[in-house]
Amino acid sequence: MKLLFVADPLEAFKVYKDTTFSMMREAQRRGHSVAACEPRHLSWRSGGPVHASVREIRLTGSDEDWFAETASPTLALNEFDAVLMRKDPPFDPEYFYATHLLEQAEREGARVFNSPRSLRDHPEKLAVMEFPRFVAPTLVTRDPQEVRRFHAEHQDIILKPLDGMGGMGIFRVGPDGLNLGSITETLNRHGDTTIMVQRFVPEIVQGDKRVLVIGGQPVPFSLARIPQGSEVRGNLAAGGKGVAQPLTARDREIAQALGPVLAARGLLLVGLDVIGDYLTEINVTSPTCFQEIHQQAGFDVPAMFIDALEAAMAA
Repeated sequence: MKLLFVADPLEAFKVYKDTTFSMMREAQRRGHSVAACEPRHLSWRSGGPVHASVREIRLTGSDEDWFAETASPTLALNEFDAVLMRKDPPFDPEYFYATHLLEQAEREGARVFNSPRSLRDHPEKLAVMEFPRFVAPTLVTRDPQEVRRFHAEHQDIILKPLDGMGGMGIFRVGPDGLNLGSITETLNRHGDTTIMVQRFVPEIVQGDKRVLVIGGQPVPFSLARIPQGSEVRGNLAAGGKGVAQPLTARDREIAQALGPVLAARGLLLVGLDVIGDYLTEINVTSPTCFQEIHQQAGFDVPAMFIDALEAAMAA
């Protein structure tokens, strides 16, 4: 297959842990060709197909100069067998516009994973609200009085912005309510911005688990991102320690319930975040943790992903 990865700049990849890199490496190992571009390289001229200035590359096997660029053509996206949208968040206006260009490419015959429409339809924090039986008590609101009532009911709560990533902007407020008003004003910008409030789940001390679902099927190991020191956030970007571990019965129940539903919507790869017994996020933009699970547990996640991609292309 001829694959195009729409991603961040190749020079910024940390290949020792980068999931997109691991996908490229497995694809090349199987004889597939690899090309890459950034969303800013997508273009659409009236009357013509969506195209991109791409970098055709060959992986070298080195961790430093890890790729060699073999050509730099401008190609229509429908000239590739599959286009993989792997741009990291934030899901800002430019990301949003990129999904529209990718959806137009689909109309022209391109196969895009994850589905551009589903990327737009599944905001990573709000998406959990579709599955209330797996979610801890949660409130989405702009109203500071609703936040106060939620805190009075649940006492120990987490507040976070809907567009945050890597643990950014997450606050915990305990029973004393210290700084609840100030935190709410900061996050919701005096009522202009919607925020999410959830009952605190104490099992966070055991890790914020990333459960990967590929082609509707769960990877049998999660990566528990365990908070360090006095930190309440387990995100790796916030200093959490990643520990691969087998799925619990509850992890598997959540993944098996959501997996087929999300796969039917064109979400080939999903990262479910689970704390204790509760689903907290559904990550669809560029789920990670392939290499950490592979290295620690021995399960070849990149191979499972390329298997699923090949099966999707053959369907």
